Amino acid sequence: MATILYLTQIQFEFGAIRLLASECERVGIRRPLVVTDAGVRAAGVLQKALDALPGWPVTVFDQTPPNPTEAAVRAAHTAWQAGRCDGLIAVGGGSSIDLAKGLAIMATHPGPLTTYATIEGGSPRITAQAAPLIAVPTTAGTGSEVARGAIVIVDDGRKLGFHSWNLMPKAAICDPELTLGLPPALTAATGMDAIAHCMETFMAPAFNPPADGIALDGLERAWGHIERATRDGSDREARLNMMSASMQGAMAFQKGLGVVHSLSHSLGGVNPRLHHGTLNALFLPAVIRFNAGAESVRKERRLDRMAHAMGLRAGDEIPDAIRALNARLGLPSGLAELGVQPEWFDRIIQGAMADHCHKTNPRIATEDDYRALLEASM
Repeated sequence: MATILYLTQIQFEFGAIRLLASECERVGIRRPLVVTDAGVRAAGVLQKALDALPGWPVTVFDQTPPNPTEAAVRAAHTAWQAGRCDGLIAVGGGSSIDLAKGLAIMATHPGPLTTYATIEGGSPRITAQAAPLIAVPTTAGTGSEVARGAIVIVDDGRKLGFHSWNLMPKAAICDPELTLGLPPALTAATGMDAIAHCMETFMAPAFNPPADGIALDGLERAWGHIERATRDGSDREARLNMMSASMQGAMAFQKGLGVVHSLSHSLGGVNPRLHHGTLNALFLPAVIRFNAGAESVRKERRLDRMAHAMGLRAGDEIPDAIRALNARLGLPSGLAELGVQPEWFDRIIQGAMADHCHKTNPRIATEDDYRALLEASM
């Protein structure tokens, strides 16, 4: 049985940040904690959100790390309690939104955060008491504003997923104007994250035709506009299409992702300084070659259909096309350039095998398969 759900309200337009107060009123938030990071504050984007809440009793937590951690969630919880807050507004990239989802659990549920991790059987323990959240993305990559999951590095060092429809933001305010100042390197890395979401979810074997259609359209938008957005950050059409592709990738990936993400999640736990979108970009070529052998991918012509959306002649051109795009975007050529060491492989493989994305790949990877994928991506 396939469960097909699209549950949240999305405001999507240039200048949509002006709707923040009305969305808070609609979902019943009166004393918000704004979760963001120092970069968003320094860029002036946080102030745009605060300006949309004149006279409101707002508490700000701006210490979100590049990869959210359980320790950072606890720090945000302290701010939540001090401000006597009743709801959350995440203003930032996927890290801020995921940290806010972690806090939505911690602020309203007993026990350590790990109790609620997906691979620990914790999803059913996340109840409707989760704190209400409004998500305002400032990058175009993760799509966490329309997703039911979050990724958090817990205290024991594992990078774990937390999934529940009760974590879905009550509203997503997608304002492409907030991404106009995003630096080229971050535009490229987050954009490749969106492309990875669209491609991996389209290859996942679950039956979900709406997700497939959304993912293919998102892939076409992202592939056609990522270079423009990276080259000229003020290109409004490119920014709009990249934000849409990011949103669409996450709307679709309720269908499932795959070993690109199980590897990226695991490696990101081994070295939290590595950017998730960059890792996805580097793993995609090898994984697509690996997935080409999956029966569902062959039977349903998944690679050829993606190639058509990308303006390529055939599916077997995709891996080299991604490598070439990574080079044009100025991304690293392989994991070795990021300092990844072969002696890390055993830890990465162990984490990947346990990751929630491992079982939704169209071809189940063995430990030897993962090792070969790592070697091919170095």
